Amino acid sequence: MDIDFSLVLVVLVTICGVIWLIDHFLFAKARNKAGATEEPILVEYAKSFFPVLFIVLMLRSFVIEPFQIPSGSMIPTLEVGDFILVNKYHYGLRLPVVGTKIMENNSPQRGEVMVFIPPHDPRYFIKRVVGLPGDRIEYENKILRINGEQLEVDIVDEVMIETGSGMRSGILFNEQLGVSNHHAQIVSSDTRGSSRTSWIVPPGHYFMMGDNRDNSADSRVWGPVPEENIVGKAIAVWMHKEPGFNLPSFGRNQRIY
Repeated sequence: MDIDFSLVLVVLVTICGVIWLIDHFLFAKARNKAGATEEPILVEYAKSFFPVLFIVLMLRSFVIEPFQIPSGSMIPTLEVGDFILVNKYHYGLRLPVVGTKIMENNSPQRGEVMVFIPPHDPRYFIKRVVGLPGDRIEYENKILRINGEQLEVDIVDEVMIETGSGMRSGILFNEQLGVSNHHAQIVSSDTRGSSRTSWIVPPGHYFMMGDNRDNSADSRVWGPVPEENIVGKAIAVWMHKEPGFNLPSFGRNQRIY
């Protein structure tokens, strides 16, 4: 079960704050008059935890929030088990839980790696921004075209790619997509076609794709992402941990391009 930590933090901060305020305005003076020096244990805990929880909530909501990569859709840029940092104010400040934007900032740029909530699922996803509002996106025979222009790529190496049917031969390539120069990969032996190969990105929406092109459920499947579903810009990998009881490692620490 996925836990909404923002909601949990908001609830805990509210409970601690309410307990603190009720005690301050209704019971603290009475205790002082009676000469009592000790606070109830519940009030003591509320006063101790409130400032810590409040600071954590502010940092996670408006500055930096950590996420863990759960799937391989962004390989080779991001691997399963990577812990990343997401800049929450890069695309504008939003209220926690409800997501209402309260301050404008940068607009998403083509090539940036973005965390968002897709139109079909309440969980957080991470993909790369491929299409901006008004763009025409075409993806056919593993060739990406944006507004009629084919994206040029440089083949880096032949690799083995893990798929749902086992390891398959593939191609690792480099592409310049907007502001980002990065690696992506395709399964060269996968000849499956898509029922749809072109899309027009509506106003206020963004077309997202994974760097692991043949192993990514993205806007090619569930459509463009509305602007109000944006969470933040992925900026760095700060830790990696393999599944199970393995110790975390810091050998993959790097900026995300």
